[in-house]
Amino acid sequence: MSILAEAAGVIGNLGAIGYGLAAIGPGIGVGIIFGQGVQAIARQPEAYGLIRQNMLLGFVLTEALALIGLVAPFIYPKS
Repeated sequence: MSILAEAAGVIGNLGAIGYGLAAIGPGIGVGIIFGQGVQAIARQPEAYGLIRQNMLLGFVLTEALALIGLVAPFIYPKS
């Protein structure tokens, strides 16, 4: 991989670029979670507590994936 990067003239840490691209997934996930949650609350306001609880749980799990992706390069550095 590094030979390919050197041949293309890429300078810097490719892990940072990879994490930046990988952060798109959790960002889309959070948008979907809150968008659908607001829509569900608008349709059924009496279930606000349950919907809000599930929204926050989904948000926490989605953000945990992003944080794991941020920490993983420090735990498993390249050789």
